[in-house]
Amino acid sequence: MSYQSQVQAAAAAVNGKPGWESISAESVARMRLQNRFQSGLDIARYTAAIMRRDMAAYDADPASYTQSLGCWHGFIGQQKLISIKKHFGTTDKRYLYLSGWMIAALRSEFGPLPDQSMHEKTSVPALIEELYTFLRQADARELGMLFRDLDAARDAGDAVKAKAVENQIDNFQTHVVPIIADIDAGFGNAEATYLLAKKMIEAGACALQIENQVSDEKQCGHQDGKVTVPHEDFVAKIRAIRYAFLELGVEDGIIVARTDSLGAGLTKQIAFSREPGDIGDQYNSFLDCEEIDVGQVGNGDVVISRNGKLLRPKRLASNLFQFRAGSGEDRCVLDCINSLQNGADLLWIETEKPHIGQIAGMVNRIRDVIPNAKLVYNNSPSFNWTLNFRQQVYDAMVAAGKDVSTYDRGRLMSVDYDGSDLAAEADERIRTFQRDAAAQAGIFHHLITLPTYHTAALSTDNLAKEYFGDAGMLGYVKNVQRAEIRQGIACVKHQNMSGSDIGDDHKEYFAGEAALKAGGTHNTMNQFAA
Repeated sequence: MSYQSQVQAAAAAVNGKPGWESISAESVARMRLQNRFQSGLDIARYTAAIMRRDMAAYDADPASYTQSLGCWHGFIGQQKLISIKKHFGTTDKRYLYLSGWMIAALRSEFGPLPDQSMHEKTSVPALIEELYTFLRQADARELGMLFRDLDAARDAGDAVKAKAVENQIDNFQTHVVPIIADIDAGFGNAEATYLLAKKMIEAGACALQIENQVSDEKQCGHQDGKVTVPHEDFVAKIRAIRYAFLELGVEDGIIVARTDSLGAGLTKQIAFSREPGDIGDQYNSFLDCEEIDVGQVGNGDVVISRNGKLLRPKRLASNLFQFRAGSGEDRCVLDCINSLQNGADLLWIETEKPHIGQIAGMVNRIRDVIPNAKLVYNNSPSFNWTLNFRQQVYDAMVAAGKDVSTYDRGRLMSVDYDGSDLAAEADERIRTFQRDAAAQAGIFHHLITLPTYHTAALSTDNLAKEYFGDAGMLGYVKNVQRAEIRQGIACVKHQNMSGSDIGDDHKEYFAGEAALKAGGTHNTMNQFAA
C-alpha cells in the first residue's frame, strides 16, 4: 500500500470521530508504517516466506546462496543490517544467526558458560525478541528520517522532491530478515523441545536449528566428548518442532537438522530395532563390537544379535557405547538422509575443518538419495582458516609436483610466510570459499557463528591500548569517532540511534506546539551534521 493510501486509510479511521479532531491521520499513517510487524508471529511468517523463496532460488542457481553473521545483542544485529543496507542497498539473502554458544558465553544469568546447554532456555527466545525489537526500531528510525525529509520538501514547496521521498517510503525495505536460531539439542525430551520451539517462533524465529546430541551430554560441535542419539529420538524432536510451527500458523517454518556424528564417537543408547536393516539396526551397525558366545556374557553385559552372531558393544565406564573408529562420515550421511526423509528442510554438518572436497563428498552421497539436499554451513572461528588453507595449498603443490622446499608445513601460520605466493593463494581460496562451496558442496547458507564476539573483543582491546596509553583521548577520537564520521556509521549520532528523534516526533503528535523536544538548537548531536 502506497504512502498516500496509508494516509487515506488512517483518515477513514480517524475522521468524524467526536473529540478526535486533533488526531492527525498522517501521523497515524506514519506510526503504522513504523510499526509494520505487530507480533513475533507476523515476523516468523514473513521471514519464513523469504527463506522458502531463497531456497528455491538456490536450487535454480547455486550462485544464489545466502549468508549471515552471529549476533549476541540486538544492537549488534541492528548495526549489521543498517550497514548492509548502507553498503549494498538491500538486505536480500542476508540473515541473522543466533548462536547457542554466544548465549551461553554472554547472555546467561550464571555468567560465562561453556556451550553445553547449561544456560537458561528462556534466554534463547528472549534474544530473538531483542534482536527483532532492535531491527524494528531501525525501521522506525529510517522511516522517521524520510518523514522529516518529506516535511522539509513540502515546507520548501518542492513538489518534485516530495514525490521522490514518497517513492522512497513506498519502496522502503525493512531491516527485518530471517533468523536461524539455535535450539541446541532441544533442552530436554521432545515435549521440552516443542515448548521451547513455540517460544522461539512466537518471538519471531522462522528457522530452528537442532542437533542430534544427547541434551544432558551436549557439547560444542568443535569440542570433544560429543554423544549422539538414535535416529528415532532425533526424529521425534524434528516432529515436535514441526508441530510447533503448524500450531502457530507458520506453515513455511524451516527446520535445520544438524549432525555431529563426524566428530562424535559415542552414543548413550543402543537403538531399538524391529527388523534387520531398519533405521535402528543401521545405527547399531556402527557400534564397536566384539563377537562372543553365550558363555562369555558377563554380569551386566549388553549384547546384540545380528546375522546369527552374538555381539558385545564396547561400553565405557561412563555407561556410554563406542562407535567404530572411522565410521563418522557414514553415520553423518545416514543422519542427513534420515532427517530429510522425516521432515527437516536443511542440513548442518559440523566438520573439523573447512575443506570443500570433504563436504562435497558427503553431500554428493546424500544427494544420490535426495537430489535437492542442501546445507547450512558454519564458517567457524574455531577453524584456524589461515593455517588450514595454507596447508591445503601446500598439499596441492606437493600433489602437483611443485617445489615446496622453501616452506615448512608445520610452520605455515608464521608471519614469515605472510608475503609468500603460497599465502596469497590461500587467501584467494578463503575469499572464494563461500562461492565455491555453494557451487560444489551444496551449501545454501553460509554463516559465522561467533564473529561479533571476536570483533567486540578486538575493538575493545585496541581502544583500551590507545586510550589508557600515550594516545589518551586521541585513541578514541582518531580511531573511533573520526572513523565513524568518515565511514558514515549511523550510531555516531547516538541520540538519534537510541530513538531520541522518534520520541520528538511523538511529542509533536501528542502535544503539538507545546511539545518540549530534545532535538533543538542546543542538542550537541548537531555538531555531527557536517
